[in-house]
Order: sequence, then structure tokens, then C-alpha cells
Amino acid sequence: MDCTLHKHLSVSLSVWYRHKWHQKLLLGVFTTSSLVGQGYYAQSSPAQNLQNSDYCQIPLAEVNAKNKLRLAAQKGDRNSQTQYNEIVKKHVNFVQQCRQKSWLKNQAVWIRLYPCDSRPGALEEIFDRMVNKGYNQVYVATFYGKALLPRSSNNTAWNSVLTTRGTDKTDLLADSIQKGHERGLKVYAWMYSLNFGPEYGVTPEGQSAVAINGRGETTLFAGEEGFQKSTDGDTSSVLFIDPYSDKARDDYDRLVKEVIRRRPDGMLFDYIRFPRGQGGKSIASQVKDLWIYGDESRQTLAALAQNSKGTALIDRFLAKGTITINDLKEVDKLYPNEVSPLWQGRTPLENEATMSYEEKFPWIEWDLWQLTLAHASQGVVNFLQRAAAPVAQQRLKTGAVFFPEANQPVGRRGYDSRLQAWDQFSTSEWHPMAYATCNQSNCITEQVRRVLSVAPASAEVVPALAGNWSKPTEGRPSLEVQMDGIHRSLPQIHSISHFAFSWQEPELDYYRSSCQLK
Repeated sequence: MDCTLHKHLSVSLSVWYRHKWHQKLLLGVFTTSSLVGQGYYAQSSPAQNLQNSDYCQIPLAEVNAKNKLRLAAQKGDRNSQTQYNEIVKKHVNFVQQCRQKSWLKNQAVWIRLYPCDSRPGALEEIFDRMVNKGYNQVYVATFYGKALLPRSSNNTAWNSVLTTRGTDKTDLLADSIQKGHERGLKVYAWMYSLNFGPEYGVTPEGQSAVAINGRGETTLFAGEEGFQKSTDGDTSSVLFIDPYSDKARDDYDRLVKEVIRRRPDGMLFDYIRFPRGQGGKSIASQVKDLWIYGDESRQTLAALAQNSKGTALIDRFLAKGTITINDLKEVDKLYPNEVSPLWQGRTPLENEATMSYEEKFPWIEWDLWQLTLAHASQGVVNFLQRAAAPVAQQRLKTGAVFFPEANQPVGRRGYDSRLQAWDQFSTSEWHPMAYATCNQSNCITEQVRRVLSVAPASAEVVPALAGNWSKPTEGRPSLEVQMDGIHRSLPQIHSISHFAFSWQEPELDYYRSSCQLK
């Protein structure tokens, strides 16, 4: 991977002319558990189908024994602490040995941590529950417009998740990695990428890095499918940046390096895309739909021109949203010594110099549209390459999280507005969000199959599944049925993740997200 991102695109845009372009979910509530003690919950039981060793779940009697010992140890009982440590190690060995025998070598779960998770014993309880369900990996939300870093040493552009007085030095990310490793869990840092969050755009410097479309809109006001806009037009967690912005890239580099210092087992990059608009705006069919109107994005695009005619037509195409035959005539008059407009990746038609304006106009206009699409998409790809490079250099896993349908054409000119060219991603793991809803597993399996059809041998495909154990929900079968469908149809898959821990433990998640530190 390239360690730096230059003003010029790093690959020839001609590949984009040949390339054939091949939700976050609304949270729900599924299971229940009982509230006990001072704000902690009794351990909910694993899935009922314990006969299937592929799930590697801990028997309920062992779950209850461990939970009882943990609560006693938390109150200062040293004997219980010793016994608790022993049973934790026993369960680590059980899951490890079970996973070695299972076709499913890695079973991961996604989770967001909250301030109350800094309380004594909270992380132990959370990670114990994961182990009980057979998980051996966890993806911890580390950046989502806020950073999971201690406030006393947070030198990034974002506020810390934990801001309560007395917690300045509390490092929830480092603590999570430690507690996870003690329980045999590999801990990945799950990071938003181009979605920097609304707080980033508060300062003038941040505003200069925000993505802008041809209508002068930012994603803060354009909205995105799955996010509710408030009455003043604001959104809860969405603000996408211009991937060509030097400031945005530098700020993100600093954040990534801080996370690397905590030595997670890997880093997963999410939101490596542009927003999905609502309704008709979910399709990009003209240049003004694209988020390429920031100053640095426009400068990078202009630099792709290879003669004056190319520069002039690119500028007119952006400014007007189209070009006309008169634009071709005027540009010819301005630069009579140049035969054809040129930009990186464009090969003029063989007889373009002798063609009438009416004949060559559709071809040139189409090439301009393809150029701007390629420019928008390549910015996303290059942003990921730069972000992931220092992680790979430390021999940590890198993963790209994406929607399998986010890079497809719609009609003759349209493209999915996310422009998520995941088939160009170069991370060591690919994490397709296989969230299809057809009340069966076959549509989910087909999403994964499509990703496998283009995945390089160097990338492990790790499908992310949405749902819950032992019951269908939101048009999807249970996690067991989904995993079984993938295994039967795609036996080369050996790792899967589940979105999300909050779905499996809704009452615990509600408490954790709503309680206040004192």
C-alpha cells in the first residue's frame, strides 16, 4: 500500500472506464434478561441449540457459576476471585479448542462501549458474555465522531467518549484489549472513516475539509438513509469529509497512530464511502450529485487535465453540471493548436479530429462523466490505502467494511450514490455487510458469493451478519440459519461476525448507554 497520498491519482483512470460496477440497520430489541444488584444483569442463556459444536457456546450451568464467582470477587472475596480466574481460563481453552475443530474458526461480535463500562467489573461482565456465546473476536467501536481515547492524552481532532470528572486517564480501549485478551478474544478497533461526525465541522478549519456537492450542500444537511433529521436540518451522527482534503487526512492519520499505540489485533475501517441519499438522491446520475466540489477535490481533478482543452471542459462540466456543443466550439476557438481535449485515462476516438460536433459531443460528455465518477471513487479508495498503511506496517490486521451493493450501476448513467468501490480495496480482510432481507438465508449467501467472486487471494472474506440467536428478525432468519446457509454454499468461508452485541443484550445495552457516572 502507498504510505502517502499525492495530489495526483495513484492509478490510471483508464481502469475505471473498463470497470463494471458490480442498511446501517435500525436498532431493534430481541432478547430479555433480568436486572439484578446495582445496575448489572444476570447472565442470559446462550442459544438453545447447544448440540451444534460449531457455535462453541458455554453450557448454562458453567455460565451461571462463572457469573456468581465474578459478582462475589467484585465484592472483595479473594477465594471467589481465584476460582473466577480459573474458570475464565477454562472457558478460554474450551472455546479455543472448539474453534480449532469447527469449520467456523473465528466468530466475532460488534460492540460500542459507553462511559459506564469504565466501572469496576463492567468490561469483565461484557466480555464474559461474549465468550459464553462462543465468540473469540470482538470489534470495539473506537471512533464514531468521538474517540475511545483517554481525555488527558487525546491529541486528536475529536472529543473523547469518556469525559466525566475523575476519568481523564481512563483508557477504555486499552482496558478492552487487555480484558479481551485475558478471555481469549482478539480485539479489533472498529473505526468510522469518511464519516467524521458533526462536531468536526464546527471550526473553520474543519469546515474547509467537509465534502460538498455541486449544489453547495454538505452531508450534514443532505441527510442519509437510516438517519433522522431534526427540525433544524441537522443529523445525529453524519458528516462526511472530502477524501482529498490534506487536513482531514492528517487528522485521521493522527487518530490511527494513537489507536495503533494501544496494539489492537487489527483495525476495521467503516464508512469508506460517500453517503446514501434518500429517495431519488440514492442514485448519482449527474456530476452535481457527486461530493467532489471541495477546494482540494476540485484542484486534484483539475490536475488530471493533460492539455488546455481538457482543463477548460472539466471546469465547465463542474460549473454548469453539463457541457453543450457550444462549449466544444468555444474551447476549440480558445485553443486551436490542440486537436482533442485530454485528461488522464482518456483516449480520443480514432477519427475525432474530423468528426462533426454533433457526432463527437456524446462521447466527450460521457468521458467527462466517467472521469468525475472515477475521481470521486478513487478518493475513497486512496483514503483507505493511506489510513491502513501504518496499521499493516505494524503487522496488524486491516479490514474494510462495506455494502456488497454499494458499487453498482443504476440504469444507463446512474450509480449507487455511495460510490463504494470495494473491489478496489486492498486490506487484508474484507467485511461485507450481508444484510439482505428475504426471510431466508439464500439472498444473504448470494451477497457473500458476489464478494468472493472478485476478492483477491490475499484478502480473507469475513461476512458480517445481522440478527440474533435462535429467532428470525427484520426479514432475516436466525444467526444459526444464516451461518449454516453460508457454510453449505460457501465452504471456503471460515470467519463470520455478528452485528451487534446490543441486539443480543438489549436490556444490558439500554442500561449501559443510559446510566450516568457519578
